[in-house]
Amino acid sequence: MHVNVVDVADPADPRLDDFRDLNSVDRRPDLPTGKGLVIAEGVLVVQRMLASRFTPRAMMGTDRRLAELAADLDGVDAPYYRVSAEVMADVVGFHLNRGVLASASRPGELTLTQVLAGARTIAVLEGVNDHENLGSIFRNAAGLDVDAVVFGAGCADPLYRRAVRVSMGHALLVPYAWASDWPCDLYLLRDNGFRLLAMTPDPAARTVADAMTAVAHERVAILVGAEGPGLTKRAMAASDLRLRIPMSRGTDSLNVATAAALAFYERARLNP
Repeated sequence: MHVNVVDVADPADPRLDDFRDLNSVDRRPDLPTGKGLVIAEGVLVVQRMLASRFTPRAMMGTDRRLAELAADLDGVDAPYYRVSAEVMADVVGFHLNRGVLASASRPGELTLTQVLAGARTIAVLEGVNDHENLGSIFRNAAGLDVDAVVFGAGCADPLYRRAVRVSMGHALLVPYAWASDWPCDLYLLRDNGFRLLAMTPDPAARTVADAMTAVAHERVAILVGAEGPGLTKRAMAASDLRLRIPMSRGTDSLNVATAAALAFYERARLNP
């Protein structure tokens, strides 16, 4: 077994710069305006990075986490900088319970055409600018058989450290693409055979279960909007069907990631 382990005892060692000041407002390495790195935290997320198109350029972690990752790192060229928990805390700026980090450069973005090829179920997001919601949607998409995610206007960066962490690394595995002409690209989805299903609290909309049954054998794009305002009028106007989740106790809507998960589940249930 070959693992490229390098012991580092000095927190000021420049080889650890990929992981320095992770909580800094203006120096953090995952800022697109800076190094623009992708950061994976924890054994499971690092394993998913290793299985993704995001090739690690360096790792930093404790000896305990190295033992857990040894089989995954066999033959990986990127160095594993083995450090103590104290050195890691000095480098990142806080105590990291997960004990291991990996960094990767951002590869070229996938195109809309690439992520649509072969997909039967996609999620389309508009205005989802909360990184935790974004990460949760990726995790739900991975677990409920959604093939890809498409970003419309106003969405947060899916490769931001918190989004990757909350997604449990699935933001690195579920293909995604940015719409270049929003909302006109919704018509491109339709041209590719997708029925556009818009999530809304409107009581006049069809229930999720009813709508999903109606399109069970078709390609579908499930549209969700920002917390509060939801989808814009133009996105709603482009949709083929409007879906709602029946609510009780005077509640009008759910968290966007939860609402998306229910729609994903109804779709997956009908397409085992």
